[in-house]
Amino acid sequence: MSLKVTHELHQRRLGRNVGLALVLAGFIAVVFGLTVVKVTSGAFEPPRATQGGE
Repeated sequence: MSLKVTHELHQRRLGRNVGLALVLAGFIAVVFGLTVVKVTSGAFEPPRATQGGE
């Protein structure tokens, strides 16, 4: 039980903040997942030097 009664505005703001945190965490998870897939698939290799004097 809290000592102060929370105002209705604070409850709405908390709900918005939690929703935004979930969206941000989901976006980070998608970007991280795409990065892991790209690195492990071998598509992230630097160009190799050619041995023909070029």
